[in-house]
Amino acid sequence: MENLAMHISNGIINGPVAALFAVIALVAMAVAVHRGRQDLDDRLAPMAGLVAAFIFAVQMLNFPIFTAGVSGHLLGGALAAMLVGPWVGALCIAVVLVVQALVFGDGGVAMLGLSITNMGVIAVAVAYLLIALLLRVLPRTPAGLAVTAFVAALISVVVAAMGFVLQYWLGGTADLGGNLAGLAGTMAVSHLFIGIGEGLITATTVVTVAKVRPDLVYALRAARKPVGPASVPAVGGVR
Repeated sequence: MENLAMHISNGIINGPVAALFAVIALVAMAVAVHRGRQDLDDRLAPMAGLVAAFIFAVQMLNFPIFTAGVSGHLLGGALAAMLVGPWVGALCIAVVLVVQALVFGDGGVAMLGLSITNMGVIAVAVAYLLIALLLRVLPRTPAGLAVTAFVAALISVVVAAMGFVLQYWLGGTADLGGNLAGLAGTMAVSHLFIGIGEGLITATTVVTVAKVRPDLVYALRAARKPVGPASVPAVGGVR
């Protein structure tokens, strides 16, 4: 797994900053558990398991970013937010990251708070805010849903990458020689391409689910905008 490391490894960020973000992640997950209980029903509970399993599997598949000489993978924040909502979605991402760190050595255990904050909190929160906004202005057709998923995934990935830049600025163990802007630029460009890949995966997955079972897409159920005759739920029927 050394060549396929997807998350922050032990020693990249110093102990005090890692501990700080571990506390932030724990508080955020406690809030997600409390709020997520209100969302759980007969549809959402099994869907959460499926979403976590799907994200876990797809995160193990890397795609090359030729311009940066690195590879990228699905973060899953936007996908989880769209299918199971922000609270349960954050928990799904956290579970995936914990299993990957403990079982596969993918990312340092001591750095879990940092990774969960970036991918489980920042990415999910940014994605869901964009989803809620876009679903108010875009038609709830397959095309509108695909655009919403793509944009939310792309932007959430780049913002999550900037979360790492902030963490490194606070407690990075290697001296960049004052070139934090260079790190931010590298992270932004590489994760822009990663975000494009994530956007395509997210849009394809969400639209596929919406056409078959629109009632399983949390974002469609939570949106307040009335469903029009040409909307996605009309394709599969409202249950």
